[in-house]
Amino acid sequence: MHRDDFLAALSREGFNQVVTVTRAPNEALDVHAHPFEAKALIVEGDLTIRVGDEARQYRAGDIFHLPANVEHSEQFGPQGVSYLVGRK
Repeated sequence: MHRDDFLAALSREGFNQVVTVTRAPNEALDVHAHPFEAKALIVEGDLTIRVGDEARQYRAGDIFHLPANVEHSEQFGPQGVSYLVGRK
């Protein structure tokens, strides 16, 4: 999805807080949860998000969605990752 289309979709869906997140290569975040719902477009690199026993990798152009308070872990790829994320 194109960045402008993604931003328009976030606005329509009520994701009013939008930030860019950049993470270093080959790092990880242990199991945690956010008090907000998040929808993100991967801009560069890749990451793997694990929820319970299910892990899914996201690459540039992919979109991921996490409801609020869902416990998950994150693993960043060899080039790191940068993503545009809307929060609500």
